[in-house]
Amino acid sequence: MKDKNQSRLRIFSNNAYAVKTVWSISKSRVIHTAINSVLGYGEWIFMSIFFLRYVIGAIETQAPVERILFFIGICFIVFFLLAVYESFYSSVIIPCTDNKIYRTLYRRLYAKARNVELRCFEDADFYNRYTMALDGSPQKMTASVSCFFSVLFGVSAAAAAFRAMFSIDPYSVLFVISPIIGNFVFGALMNKIWGGRYVDTVKNNRIAEYVNCVMHLAEYAKEIRYSNIHSPMMKRYNDAMDSNAEVADKYGKKAIAYTWAQNVTTFALVFEGIMIYAAYRTIVSKTMGLAELAIMFTAMSTSSWILIGLFNNFTEALKNGQFLEYFRTFMEYEEKIPEDQKGIIPEKIRSIEFKNVCFEYKENEPVINDLSFKIEGDKVCALVGHNGAGKSTIIKLLFRLYDPTSGEILVNGINIREYDLKAYRRQFSAAFQDHKVMAMSVKDNVLMGESFDDPEKTAEYALRCAGVWDKISSLSEGMNTIMTKEFDNEGTVLSGGEQQKIAVARAFARQASVKVFDEPSSALDPIAEYELYKSIMNESRGHITLFISHRLSSVRDADEVFMLENGTVIEQGTHRQLMDMNGKYCEMFTKQAQNYLADENYKEGAAI
Repeated sequence: MKDKNQSRLRIFSNNAYAVKTVWSISKSRVIHTAINSVLGYGEWIFMSIFFLRYVIGAIETQAPVERILFFIGICFIVFFLLAVYESFYSSVIIPCTDNKIYRTLYRRLYAKARNVELRCFEDADFYNRYTMALDGSPQKMTASVSCFFSVLFGVSAAAAAFRAMFSIDPYSVLFVISPIIGNFVFGALMNKIWGGRYVDTVKNNRIAEYVNCVMHLAEYAKEIRYSNIHSPMMKRYNDAMDSNAEVADKYGKKAIAYTWAQNVTTFALVFEGIMIYAAYRTIVSKTMGLAELAIMFTAMSTSSWILIGLFNNFTEALKNGQFLEYFRTFMEYEEKIPEDQKGIIPEKIRSIEFKNVCFEYKENEPVINDLSFKIEGDKVCALVGHNGAGKSTIIKLLFRLYDPTSGEILVNGINIREYDLKAYRRQFSAAFQDHKVMAMSVKDNVLMGESFDDPEKTAEYALRCAGVWDKISSLSEGMNTIMTKEFDNEGTVLSGGEQQKIAVARAFARQASVKVFDEPSSALDPIAEYELYKSIMNESRGHITLFISHRLSSVRDADEVFMLENGTVIEQGTHRQLMDMNGKYCEMFTKQAQNYLADENYKEGAAI
């Protein structure tokens, strides 16, 4: 029960959190929202109760017409000015501040998303929370500010309306009980249904959005047309929509009952009840005049609508508070490997050592097992082994995208956890196997936002090293050509091998202590592969070069080769040393060489 109460308090506090957040971005938005709320309620109460009471009272007492018209004229001028301010608020303040608020909040979200560790994006539950944090949080944030002041000043407005009713007939206030029950009891139950329905449909909506993304992005167009993948994709879409229908059915009966009860208690009982009561006092008991009848009915109507609006804002605040909980918890999440972690600024990397390192993505499913090896000096080293041996995971651990489950990784004899993370990662450049091409220019895809003294020269040099300069220079816009046609009809769509060369050029462009090439030739033909590795070797001086390759012919010139199996090093040495050992490396190399040579008389273990 205590946890439940704390959760409710947290939801309420999220609205205050929203006001505080928006205040930090745009003070004028908060101030104008408060002013607009006060003026709106003030105008409503004044016009529906006090204005009407004054005019009817003046007529009944036969006040001079000039005085009545003067009063009405002053009210007209005031309300005209209020209307001008309302137009200014809705047409100028809201759109201008919305732009600033949305931009700032999304920047904060994206900065936080970049700062959390990679593991979070591989956790389905965390990723669901992240998508919910992104789901219109800025809109909910500004709506919470509006609801906050509407509730705050709505209470005062309701109190003023009740006082006016009480002054006419104390018993008339009892009719307020009905909308309170309707809104704060049945409305609260409806709020739970809305929140539960939203959470239950998040995953299904993500699936539907994914299918929508696949169906309209150009990069999937070929697969959709030459295969039957459309059918299983549509099955996933239909299953998600069917699941959403089941969620709707799950909450449907209760939603109907609660909505009916809310409408009856909020509207029917109030308006019909007050009319019957007022009619009785006016016609039967003759204890109320027509003026009092008009004022009481207007006050009751105003009070009811204020209560309805108060509850709607209260309910909206609760809903926003629930949704903003995802935003708040995401922003308050304490990163295990924060990107902005401070520490020692590393010098040029001279040595890398893994000491008894173990790692698992999932509990009790180890990927790296008691791994130990050391690299010293500016060497060219290769990590080889069958798929799943842990080669790419070693690179992720070295880049500190993950931390080992146990053991330690030392760079220059210091545990990498001690380094300033951004400065540490700047010591590396990499060409990843699962690279992504951005819908930006070729130059931007090579330089990746880094600063260089001569960007044009650096990008050209990197593209030449990667063996793709001739292709890029032949394009109409050269390095300024946009990659993909998604946003630019003049863009280019390069082949898989050419895109891989662009990714490799990223590693050539950046000056770093360690350069990593993860399967850099998987999409290249043998000649292009030979030329690429020739460039890698030529550029390997003055730094450590690490590359992963399943084609062992490419590792023959490496200074050291690490043969991995089941997440640990089983053999280590130069190519010649490993061939002389006649072990797993020799076996793997021999089989590949036999396939390349297509020689049935080739003997395993023979000299190459």
